[in-house]
Amino acid sequence: MTIQPFFDLSSGEVRFYVEIDGESVGASITKQTLHYRYSRAAQGDDPLATYTAHAGEIEAAVRRRVSKGSLKPVMLREVDLSPPA
Repeated sequence: MTIQPFFDLSSGEVRFYVEIDGESVGASITKQTLHYRYSRAAQGDDPLATYTAHAGEIEAAVRRRVSKGSLKPVMLREVDLSPPA
């Protein structure tokens, strides 16, 4: 069973799962982080739509965090999505 990404209003987070080495790893990203990273100029942006538009980059950030030993579930921060220096 695949669980689709969803926006949890009470926490203000998009919650989703990323398949890593045969395991579904739970992850989340706040509406504020999505807005700041991807749509600063937008007003009333939809966090789920923003997540969907950038899912590949966001899921890659989860994979990087897990490969570095992050505890699960993974809570992404803005720094996780910043381009490498």
